[in-house]
Amino acid sequence: MNLHALAAFDDNYIWLLRDASGRALVVDPGDATPVLAAIGDGPAPHAIVITHHHSDHIGGLPALLARWPDTPVFAPDDARIVHATQRVSEGQVLAIGPWQFRVLAVPGHTRSHLAYVGEDLLFCGDTLFSLGCGRLFEGTPAQMHASLSKLAALPGDTRVCCAHEYTLANAAFALVVDADNPALQQRVKEIRVLRSSGHPSLPVRLDTERACNPFLRCHAAGVRAAVQQHAGMALPDETAVFAALRAWKDGFAG
Repeated sequence: MNLHALAAFDDNYIWLLRDASGRALVVDPGDATPVLAAIGDGPAPHAIVITHHHSDHIGGLPALLARWPDTPVFAPDDARIVHATQRVSEGQVLAIGPWQFRVLAVPGHTRSHLAYVGEDLLFCGDTLFSLGCGRLFEGTPAQMHASLSKLAALPGDTRVCCAHEYTLANAAFALVVDADNPALQQRVKEIRVLRSSGHPSLPVRLDTERACNPFLRCHAAGVRAAVQQHAGMALPDETAVFAALRAWKDGFAG
């Protein structure tokens, strides 16, 4: 599978998936320049898919549509994404070129955030990061915890294609929360090798994230104990653990 993480801004990734003919699916083009450079004089994209409305995910749409005006743009039903051509929602299956992707509603980071899963890939925008998760700008902890639980239930060999290279920074926090986790320790070693050699830390298998990411491990005794100790109180359930964990991360200076 011809999958590329195009670097944009300081730490964004725009995902480009090509078929055998060279036509592409473009995911979250916050900047048109890397996409135009990658495709060059090649064929127009099959489509563009958008996970949410933030400018670093949609800012490249005007220039890309000026270059390829007939390109479908699949996006959440959110008026803040003005260049969408097809609004999509939970449960829809999108046929894009030779691929099929199922739409998942994953509110939390934003109220209308979507993810797209298919072809053993998960394009999850800013909901799930490697060893972390997105900030709660518009949603509640309960919404985000439910969204992450939905993603965590996908097959373990699904490759997580999130939209930012935050993994090393997330690792610093994860090691504080879940210091005795050998899977996390091994993942951090691998990340350091990848990043020191100039390679992305992504995509990453979902089963690796389930084993290492504290935001997917609110059920784990060690994570719960660390969060309760930091919070200074007993927490009644996994959603409360998640909420306290996210608040801890928000203030983490690591």
